Amino acid sequence: MRISDGSRRRIPERDASCLGGKLRHTISLLVENEFGVLSRIAGLFSGRGFNIESLCVAESLDPTISIMTIVTTGNDAILEQILKQLNKLINVIKVVDFKEIDYVSREMILVKVNSEEKTRAEILRIVEIFRGKVIDVSSRTYTIMITGDEDKLKAFINLMKPIGIKELVRTGPIAMARGERMLKIKEKTELKEEANG
Repeated sequence: MRISDGSRRRIPERDASCLGGKLRHTISLLVENEFGVLSRIAGLFSGRGFNIESLCVAESLDPTISIMTIVTTGNDAILEQILKQLNKLINVIKVVDFKEIDYVSREMILVKVNSEEKTRAEILRIVEIFRGKVIDVSSRTYTIMITGDEDKLKAFINLMKPIGIKELVRTGPIAMARGERMLKIKEKTELKEEANG
């Protein structure tokens, strides 16, 4: 079995594939870490009929600025309108759609599975193959952490289903452009200087 670590991604097939005229997009936003920003951004998507499949938000190196990663599927023309509206929000510093950018992406899942004497060795073998980690053990369960791209996680989940998954939690993907391209935190200061003329 070959397990991809998702280390190199150029317009992933599932992102570039057409689903009834709709495309999957991974979008990264640099935003000011202030009350109400998340609800305003989510409102732009829901108002246009876009479902947010996953959303991850956390502070950047600057605690006043957060990086948000959104995965959504929809019509390209409508999404372009949403991206333009996002760029107009005062708390949004930068918006990047990874549709045509070479990038790396990871997701983490926590999986709690049945642990019986006859299956424990098999579970540990699969976890090792997928470069995962058992982070909690009880008399009846193992809790496992796996990171990787969507295909890797899906393969692991499918192998665990016959053993018995009791609970599954996933972060959703986070993404970053490859090479020197980046979401620059310094742009916040630059934009304010431009606004002040």
